[in-house]
This record gives sequence, structure tokens and C-alpha cells, in this order.
Amino acid sequence: MSVRLFDLRAIGSHAATIWVGQLAVMAFAITDTLVAGRYAPEALAALSVGTAIYISIYVGLQGFVQALLPIWAQLHGAGKALRLGYSVRQSLYVTAVCAVLGMAVLLQGGMLMRLVGVPPALQPVVSDYLAIQALTLPLALLARVFNTFSQSIGRPQWVTGLQAGGLLLKIPLSIWFTFGGLGVPAMGLAGCALATLLAHVVLLVLMALLLHRDGSYRPYHVWQRPERPDLAELGSFLRLGVPSSLAIWVEVTAFTMMSLLVAPMGTTAAAAQQVASNMAAVLFMWPLSLAIATSARVSYWRGAREPRHAILALRSGLLVAACSAALAASLLMLLRAPLAQIYVQQAAVAGLAASLLLLVALYHLADAMQVMALFLLRCYHVVTAPTVIYTLLLWGLGIGVGYLLAYGRLPMGGILAGPQAFWGMSALAMGLVATVFLVLLRRVVRAELAD
Repeated sequence: MSVRLFDLRAIGSHAATIWVGQLAVMAFAITDTLVAGRYAPEALAALSVGTAIYISIYVGLQGFVQALLPIWAQLHGAGKALRLGYSVRQSLYVTAVCAVLGMAVLLQGGMLMRLVGVPPALQPVVSDYLAIQALTLPLALLARVFNTFSQSIGRPQWVTGLQAGGLLLKIPLSIWFTFGGLGVPAMGLAGCALATLLAHVVLLVLMALLLHRDGSYRPYHVWQRPERPDLAELGSFLRLGVPSSLAIWVEVTAFTMMSLLVAPMGTTAAAAQQVASNMAAVLFMWPLSLAIATSARVSYWRGAREPRHAILALRSGLLVAACSAALAASLLMLLRAPLAQIYVQQAAVAGLAASLLLLVALYHLADAMQVMALFLLRCYHVVTAPTVIYTLLLWGLGIGVGYLLAYGRLPMGGILAGPQAFWGMSALAMGLVATVFLVLLRRVVRAELAD
């Protein structure tokens, strides 16, 4: 039997719940894109740059926290509730370090903008945006600890509810602060960032109340004073978290660097790039949710010392990911023009965005399978090889060759030029990454069965 119906249902239910929450979080970015696009094309171009810088920092750091999911899910599968709670409290130390490092980098965003040649007119707007996002970062990382813990014990419902509630608060605040009104001056793009900050403050307060009062969290005794740093525990975090964080960082920066490198091409190209990257990120939420749910299930069975059940859960997740990615890519190809027009009203931007969305569809097919394989490899503590593979293919082929084509440095520039070059080469690189990851995963699974 190649898949197990029980695991398929459990993974599907878990993933669907996570997905709704992920869409709510993604809707934060969509809200900013829609609001900024209607405020001014320059604001949308500045958002493209600011988002690229923030995501490059945040996702790499939150990848460290998310990498702890297999550790916590295995403890859950082994029935070690108090040990799990202790591990969660210890994670607060590394989260604090990540927050300080991330804030320091965000506050120096101007240096990076000058390095990649972002137009001077956009730099002050982006700097204001990043200054507010620097305050949001530690709150977002603490929320990620809560989310990862809840997912590891198969309780994503509260996470989704809170994320949806945060969105309901974020939308009106973004519109209000950006355009002004009721005594508040129009803040432009900075208004979107301020709305995100306030929404995270409310979310964190509610998460603290849940940990303190909700019965489903009570057996883990998370809500108590953290013990002194445990070097052995922190060491296990570092061994799994650092390579995983680097891998995620390389993947995400390969994605976000496209926006930074497209920015010098002008406002039209930068705005179209923001639409394309936003759509790619939206589509990514479902395979990411599947990867989280499947890795939690696989780690649970490994903690319960049932390796064959773990492998059946793994196969179930991969099957769902392949089918859903094919469906999403097909729909995007068919609906790319009307989708682009939803984002922007300017004909030139919408036309360029529609051409990019065709390449985004191909990119998504590969992206869905590679993220599934990445999270499943992490269940078996295979974390170093993916970082090397990402670096060689995503940075080398996707960004490196893409840059040469985009700016006419290679004779093939007539085939792929401008923003299309970055998406075309990134789709090819991501396809190779997915292939290598799946081959590596197959070898790991065979080794597990042989032991």
C-alpha cells in the first residue's frame, strides 16, 4: 500500500487548517500590495524593494524556529509533554538572538539599497518602511514560536483563528494609515508597516493568554519562567536550525533578490515584479502548509518508533502536493491576464505582469515539490546538503545566469530579457533543485527501511 488513508486525512485536515492561516498571513502582503498600488505606482515599487529586504531577513530567521518542528513533533509522538514544554521555553533564547540580529540588519537597509542600485527617489520611502518593520520583527518571531509549537502537537486551529483575526484588524488599519483620515495624516507606505506592527501586538497578547489559559496547552507547562540556558538543548537547536535557516535564507533571497535586481529597470518593471512575486508567494502557501503538516506527521511516527508509518505519511503528502501544484499552475496559466488586472490598473504594468505570471506557473510546479522534499529531509535531520544545492542552483543558475540574461550580458538575451529572464532561469533552477531533493529523499527513506 503506497499511501495510508488515515494519514492522508490527518495530513489533509492539518494542512487545510494551516493553509487558511497562511493565506491570512499572506493577505497581509496582498493588502499592502493593493493599498500601495492604489496610493501611487511609486509606493508599489518601493514596497517591492522593502518587502524583498524584510522577507530576506525575516524568513531566514523564522526558518530557524520552524526547523524545530521535527524535534517537538518527535517529543509529542514519544509522549514527552513536559520535555516538549521545556524545549519550547529554551527556544526563547535563540529567538531573542535572532530578533536582535534581524533588527540590526533591517535598520541598515539603506546600505543594501545603494549596493544594488535602487533609485534614490525610492530609498527614503523604503527606509521608513523598514524602520517600522524592524519593530515588528521580534513580535513576528515570537508568534512563529507559538505557531510551530501548536503545529508540532497537531493543534493549528488557534493559530489559524488568530491569523485570520489579525488580518481583519490589518486591512482597515492599512487603508486608514496609508490614505489618512479622522485626524490621521496620510502616511503612504509607512502606514502599511504601522498597521502590521499594531496587528502583531494584538496577536501576541492573545497568544500569551491562550498559553496561560487554554486546556490543550496546559499539559506542556509552557507558561512558566524559563530555566537557565541549557547548552545541550541549545546545541541541538543549532545543529538542526542553523543549516535549515541557511537553506531557507538562500532560497528566499534567491526569490527576493529578483525584486532588488529588477528595481533599476524602472517603475513599470518593479511594479510588475511585485505582482508576480506576490502571486508566487500566494501559491506557495498551500505546498508550504502541506510540507508543515506532512513533516509533523512523519516526525510524530518517527518519535513513536513506527518508521514504516512515517514513510507512508511521507508518500501521502508528496502525492497531494504533486496533484495540487499541477492544478494551481494550470489555472494560473489560463487566468494570468485578469489576475494581473486585479492588482494594477495601469495597462503597461498589467501587461508585463501577465507575461511574468506564465513563468510563475512553471516556477510553482517545481517550488511545490522542492519545499515538500526539503521539510521531509529535515525530518530525517538531513539539513546540510540542501543548503549547498540551493546555493549552487538558485543563486548560481537562477540569479547569476538570470542577471546576465536580464541585462543583455549573454547572447541569449533576445530569448529571455528583463524580468522574464529572472523568472525563466529561476524556474529552471528550482526544477533541478526539486529533482535532486527527491532523489536524496528516496535514498534516505531506503536507508531508514534497511535499518
